[in-house]
Amino acid sequence: MREWWVHVGLICIPLVAVYLHIPPPQLSPSLQKWHAAGERFHFRGSEIFYRDSFGALGSSDVIILLHGFPTSSYDWNKIWEPLTRRFHRVIALDFLGFGFSDKPRPHKYSIFEQASVVEALAAHLGLSNQRLNLVSHDYGDTVALELLYRSDQNRTGHLIINSLCLSNGGIFPETNYPRLLQTLLKDSSFLAPILMRLTNYKIFQKGIRDVFGPYTQPTDAEFWDMWTSLRYNDGNLVLDSILQYINQRSKHRERWVGTVTSTVIPLHMIYGPRDPVNPHPQFIRLYKQLVQRSTITILNEHISHYPQLEDPTGFLNAYLNFIHSF
Repeated sequence: MREWWVHVGLICIPLVAVYLHIPPPQLSPSLQKWHAAGERFHFRGSEIFYRDSFGALGSSDVIILLHGFPTSSYDWNKIWEPLTRRFHRVIALDFLGFGFSDKPRPHKYSIFEQASVVEALAAHLGLSNQRLNLVSHDYGDTVALELLYRSDQNRTGHLIINSLCLSNGGIFPETNYPRLLQTLLKDSSFLAPILMRLTNYKIFQKGIRDVFGPYTQPTDAEFWDMWTSLRYNDGNLVLDSILQYINQRSKHRERWVGTVTSTVIPLHMIYGPRDPVNPHPQFIRLYKQLVQRSTITILNEHISHYPQLEDPTGFLNAYLNFIHSF
């Protein structure tokens, strides 16, 4: 019996070694096109990927799109072209550690740093004195709230925010329910390095599938593009550090919830009510109670955590109605 286990071990060890060093998947034609249309700028020694499209003539409006975890600016691809027909300039970036941006390790990723990345991008593009419309999702919601705090509260911000549209983010720690793998990665210094290397496409696909609605699931190609963006530059190996944003939300709740409840800028929430991460009705009930100046769009009951991908038409219409309301 002992000899049998030895043979199994001798077979498994090289197989596991090969698996752990499996190269990242190749970019699909769609991701290649997105990547080719982008540019880079330097932020504190790292390169940040962004897209900057000039669109509608006769408009001076600029919109910056802030993506969620664990994906990238490609989350906005389904509404990109329609936005360019309405706005003079449409901009999106991959946060540090995400997508096509650099993914330094070891590194202490933080919401504060990501907000500074956005400010640096605006300065790089000559937009520091331009009134900017922010649209955010998930992780991007918290980055947007830090930018709002800097602008509204302590006057150290480098952005002039014209409006903010949030969507399905963990604004309130008490109504946010991270997935099991996220919790393990953010809280387990022992398990995290192992889990990050063992996470494969099937595990990733299962995690993403669970936060999409039953009738709005990504296609196989879309799942693969999300996975490819994550694996680019070994992004899977920085997940535990990035996930500290969940702990940061709790630690700095007063700062970020305080600013969204007191701001006077136009504010809107687009919400997919099937979301298991920020579930209905707890999340939206608390949002209405605390953020009384905000308008709200609740999408179809089958729409979940990624409304801009699950219902791009509904998301776009809700956003344009908001923009046209002030």
